[in-house]
Amino acid sequence: MIPRTAEPLIAQLLAGFPIVTITGPRQSGKTTLARKVFSEHPYRSLEDPDIRQMACDDPRGFLASVKDGAVLDEIQRAPELFSYLQSNVDADGRTGRFILTGSQQFGLLSSVSQSLAGRSAFIDLLTLSHRELSATGLAATDADKALWLGGYPALFDRPLSPGQWFPAYVTAYVERDIRQILNVKDLETFQRFVGLCAGRSGQILNTSSLANDCGIDSKTAKAWISVLEASYLLFLLRPHHANFNKRLIKAPKLYFLDTGLLCWLLGIHKPEQLATHPLRGAIFETWVVSELRKNHLNQGKRPAFYFWRDSNGNEVDLIIETAEGLMPIEIKAGQTLNRDFFSGLKRWLPMAGTLAHEPTVIYGGSDNTEHNGIQVKSWNSL
Repeated sequence: MIPRTAEPLIAQLLAGFPIVTITGPRQSGKTTLARKVFSEHPYRSLEDPDIRQMACDDPRGFLASVKDGAVLDEIQRAPELFSYLQSNVDADGRTGRFILTGSQQFGLLSSVSQSLAGRSAFIDLLTLSHRELSATGLAATDADKALWLGGYPALFDRPLSPGQWFPAYVTAYVERDIRQILNVKDLETFQRFVGLCAGRSGQILNTSSLANDCGIDSKTAKAWISVLEASYLLFLLRPHHANFNKRLIKAPKLYFLDTGLLCWLLGIHKPEQLATHPLRGAIFETWVVSELRKNHLNQGKRPAFYFWRDSNGNEVDLIIETAEGLMPIEIKAGQTLNRDFFSGLKRWLPMAGTLAHEPTVIYGGSDNTEHNGIQVKSWNSL
């Protein structure tokens, strides 16, 4: 198993909470990590029909069979358990008894927040980060290969290529899970919708345009995006709320959470295709934003991520709210520094004034340097 950065954090949280809930996309390593942390505890998968039926038919008896705690995998499959878990952990009083995992935010988070408020800590575990892969010598040293591979653990612990693994992954998990939630009858339309979303990663989301291109109405498009977001396939980056300029873009930007999946959906079958691909810049930006998001989540931090763009097209790709101020980040796929890399920051910094903190450019080159007070960092230093 590739060591996960979040493992010490989970151990710390178990010392203070009776339950830790690990959420994230299918096949991101949640179960492997939970079983490693709780190696001496029983494991129960609610995906197993027999175990699920036992948990639903006799929840008290089911929890009595794991009185000292357990890993309860894919807990959203047995929502009846939540209320019984609440009374069970309250009566017992011990910390560190259960690790719950789930790969779907719909239902799971609302159930946990309603029934287990104050009793469960939360960890979002995304796919492997570049930092985690680098620590074990598995990270690609070439940017295009890093984008193409993404971070799903199966691609690093099995002899599989993305072209072999992603078709099975999408069929087995993405289509099955999401069709189950949405009751999608026209699979071909939904597949086209996911592909159209992939073509818009790193771009401002225009729901009406997306719906028209797919042949569905805007209400359906919004519902499908919400479910893709709840299933940890993509996320929406909101515009920053500070009123530095009244003529600001109000629509969010859409990003996929894993560029390996994104590249497969875009028909990129080998990393060499990325060199001349028209969406390489957007894919690179998606990778950087996703990596920074992973690094925050792995430390138990909720990413306060935004972007800034005015109606004239002036933009800062990412703004991170920190205790020290607003950290603006420009993301450029090019390997050679040029003055255009700094133009968005130079427009934004005078407006932000003393709120600005550590302005940074992350680019596709290999050098770490500084330019007129702006930090310049290589993609490989993340």
